[in-house]
Amino acid sequence: MSELLLTLLPIVVLLVMLVGLKKPADISGIVGWLVVSVVAVLFFKTSFEVIARSTAAGFIRSFTVSLVVAASMLQMAYMEKTGALKRVVIFLKTIAADNKAVQIMIINIGFGTLMVAVGATPGSVLPPIMMAIGYSAFISIALPSIGYDSLCTYALLGAPLVVFVDTVNQFLGKGHEVTLSQVGSIFFMFLPVVSTLIGFSMLWIVGKWKAIKEGWLPCAISGLVITIVSYFTNKVDRLVVLTGIFCGVAVIAAMIIYLVATGKKVIDKSKLTRDELEYEKSFPLWKALAPWGLLIILILALNIPKESFEFLYKTHPVPIEGIAANGKPILTRALWNAYTWIFVSIFLSMLILRPKASQVKEAFVVWKKRAPRPVFAAAIFFVIGEIMNTAGFNMVTKKFETESMVQVLANFSAKTFESIYGGVVGFVGLLGGFITGSEASTIGMFGNYALKTAQGLNMDLNSLLIIGAGLAFGGGLASVISPAKLQNAAASIDRMGEETKVIRTAFVFALILTTISSALVMIILKTGIVK
Repeated sequence: MSELLLTLLPIVVLLVMLVGLKKPADISGIVGWLVVSVVAVLFFKTSFEVIARSTAAGFIRSFTVSLVVAASMLQMAYMEKTGALKRVVIFLKTIAADNKAVQIMIINIGFGTLMVAVGATPGSVLPPIMMAIGYSAFISIALPSIGYDSLCTYALLGAPLVVFVDTVNQFLGKGHEVTLSQVGSIFFMFLPVVSTLIGFSMLWIVGKWKAIKEGWLPCAISGLVITIVSYFTNKVDRLVVLTGIFCGVAVIAAMIIYLVATGKKVIDKSKLTRDELEYEKSFPLWKALAPWGLLIILILALNIPKESFEFLYKTHPVPIEGIAANGKPILTRALWNAYTWIFVSIFLSMLILRPKASQVKEAFVVWKKRAPRPVFAAAIFFVIGEIMNTAGFNMVTKKFETESMVQVLANFSAKTFESIYGGVVGFVGLLGGFITGSEASTIGMFGNYALKTAQGLNMDLNSLLIIGAGLAFGGGLASVISPAKLQNAAASIDRMGEETKVIRTAFVFALILTTISSALVMIILKTGIVK
């Protein structure tokens, strides 16, 4: 019992820092790292070298997320300072003014999913647009924060899914690896229900039953489109990470078709000011979309041809050796991962946008001011997870002298929850998402714990992956209650404090959706429909 309490101590400290003391994620993460390191050294017979190596390895394993955060924040700063982002915002203000339900689906699910898939931040960009269209501050904060949640797994060009696949493969060992499509096909099973319910949740927030009655059909169509598109993309390794892009574009296209079919305007410029109309004429939309457009073209070109995907993802994974405590190489896939190509797309877009030197300089100044803390926050929870996994490991004998912190927690969970663990793991993910602020960091911190618990319950490979999916979806659904994300959304419309009202309402929806996804985990496990 003492080992269990010691294992839980860093998690409790993190919660106290975030909730009780209201400290930001990066500061809380540093304190959490110190606590987990002290516990590992004093009580789990862990050497300082293992702590140091695990810290370095955790940072490297986080690159899939942390470097994408860094690259995407540079891209956003660049688009902001060149005026491209302003032009995109003006365009979005003109969409579907005659049908609020369609407008919500296009902006928050369609464009929100597309944005987060290529590394942009809907929580910062979309709230000002929602306010300008006429929504309240509460709705303007809440909807962009929840709209992309069902496809959160495919954010940052599939970073959470890639992190999960790497976690599983490290857990299973060489010769037992799973593929992106193998995992994607299981994650897909949650999308039809969760994506549709998120649409209905947004309608409820806007106008409760009245809004649901008026907007149920566009909502159902959006859910159906996501289901169809994601079914096919998750069947092919090289298309899995493109699921967010394809689903976002497909939802937008479906809603435009729906508007045309019902005789409504797709574009309405009546809400634009004179200055916005003049800016629209002076700055072509295709030009403003160049950084994102080029990124999408590059990612498609690298992933759709089988040869290039195999070359970058499998043949040349760019491993870093000699760092991890267990001696195994850490696969970075630097030539395939999104962060490399976000940087490339920024550079190439300069040939189209032709920014002034002063604009580029200002973008880097803003980036250096904004990026370090979110990037560090994205990485530190991978570090904490790595130390929890290696606590007790002896580098001389290459064995664990004691059970690791993760193993202690997994043993307790398997013994306590037994056959109902599938109904619990989603809430572990929700807690992880609340603490870390992202699905990928949740997987980095709790992924091995979920897998070891499933192993302790003698689950087969598919059941193990289903458990992992339950954890991941819980972490993704926590986006709508993440203090940091909601504060960013509130700050973007100068309404700091409003996020506390959103959290109270969003918490209810997060619990409901996590309960439903947990029920899906149990149903899939019990029925054995995954073979």
